[in-house]
Amino acid sequence: MRVLGIDPGTIVTGLGVIEEVDSTLRCVYAGKIRTSPDAKLSLRLNRIYDGIQEVLTAYRPDEVAIEDLFFAKDAKAALKLGHARGVALLATERNSIPIAEYTPTQVKKAVLGYGLGTKDQVQHMVKLLLGMHNEKFTVDISDALAVAICHIHSRSLLSKLCEV
Repeated sequence: MRVLGIDPGTIVTGLGVIEEVDSTLRCVYAGKIRTSPDAKLSLRLNRIYDGIQEVLTAYRPDEVAIEDLFFAKDAKAALKLGHARGVALLATERNSIPIAEYTPTQVKKAVLGYGLGTKDQVQHMVKLLLGMHNEKFTVDISDALAVAICHIHSRSLLSKLCEV
């Protein structure tokens, strides 16, 4: 199974494609879409859409997992994040790819074993799980990879439960 994980943002959107073969996880792609904070929101959203479309076309994931909205003190920032999520969901839906959404707490539980870890802890575990100890990537990318890992683990657990 190949999964694209998306950590949406209007300035930086993290992307990570992970493949599971024989219960082994492998990173196929790790990258980000960067937009200018000075650009109009519509231009930034268009760039995010195009960037996600490029990754969907190039890596052909079987499913997409995206981080859900979290509590934000700043309503304006939460609204902009919602726009970025909407664009990601639209690009995925237009390609008829199944979508799963996970809260940050669910992602942390899947990667760390508990839901209150830090971004640094998530990044460290992502590197361990993928055997990428010496790789350097931003938290946006590690969060996207973590969302993909969360989805693969969730699917694996669900299939095991269905076998019982």
